[in-house]
Amino acid sequence: MPIDTPPARAASTLHSRRRALKTFASMGAIGAVGGLALAGCSRDDGPAAASAGGPAVVAKTGDIVTFKYPDNPAFDLVYLADQLGYYEGTGTRPEYVGKIAAPQIIPLVGTGEIDFGSRMVPLVISAIASGADIKVVAAGGKTLQEAPHMKYFVRKDSGIRAPKDLEGKTIGINSFGACAEFVTKKYLREHGVDVAKVNFVVIPDDQAEQTLATRSTDLAIIHAPFSGRADNAQELTRLWSDFDLDGGLGGMAPYSANGRFIREHPQAVRDVVTALAKAGNWVNANPEEARKLTSQRIGLELKNVDRFAYVDDLVITEPPIRYYVDILQSEGKIPAGKVAVQQVYTNEFNPYAGQRRA
Repeated sequence: MPIDTPPARAASTLHSRRRALKTFASMGAIGAVGGLALAGCSRDDGPAAASAGGPAVVAKTGDIVTFKYPDNPAFDLVYLADQLGYYEGTGTRPEYVGKIAAPQIIPLVGTGEIDFGSRMVPLVISAIASGADIKVVAAGGKTLQEAPHMKYFVRKDSGIRAPKDLEGKTIGINSFGACAEFVTKKYLREHGVDVAKVNFVVIPDDQAEQTLATRSTDLAIIHAPFSGRADNAQELTRLWSDFDLDGGLGGMAPYSANGRFIREHPQAVRDVVTALAKAGNWVNANPEEARKLTSQRIGLELKNVDRFAYVDDLVITEPPIRYYVDILQSEGKIPAGKVAVQQVYTNEFNPYAGQRRA
């Protein structure tokens, strides 16, 4: 059931912005901590709320075009942009369609049952290779040395210090087919590890620390914001972050849109991408306030919340896309030449991309 949007607000004033931010934080209080994470990389085995009966019908109220989007208990630029008032003055608004399990988001965007979604690049590439009508329209989260997308933890008494030590061990990842699997396997192979001797199991981010501490896994890969709690756990130590592994190439969690929606409503796509870019820039400029919002929304103590960072202006660049096309080909997940990098993304709807070229 769609959540109620906040009352009309004067977004141009600081007072209304702060009131809106409080509303954004309070919206997350209804969600339990279990299974919460950044939407782009999260895993959730709950049922999809969207109907499987057919493509989404774009609703209009006057001149307003609505876009269907999951209402998941996570920190997400779509929700933040709504609360900051960044859709005001446009003809576009989000229509929240209820909670959708993370593995179903990209398939549902591909069929048009939802119009936008955020998950990792390799999932989008695989969907395109399978014939899905979908395209990345905005960059999303990025990896910084001080704000990694994901971190790698072991027990202090594990004896694991180098990649080779992981042969015969069990690694907990939040899902298959995305960053935790492919970035890690690539790094291990580069360091002479026989990946066939490593056991990968799926553990949700919010449970990964406990699973590691109780010796059910030997290494845990944990995404922000929950990686901050593992950093503070006395019995654990951090080995690496994804920045150490690939310099951040694999950490972009972009926003994708359904192809039919793009073709039929290009101005709405432009409105959404512009709003998301503004929200991402706001987070980058206000990292501590964003951490507080994350803490309040998902119920994680502030000291344990790792921050998010976003690509400047959400302008997509080719290297992160090429990185995963190459990985998927080398892993045998897609045939060589099946998906060209240019098929995957467009900056056509991002006004800041044009400014950069000027």
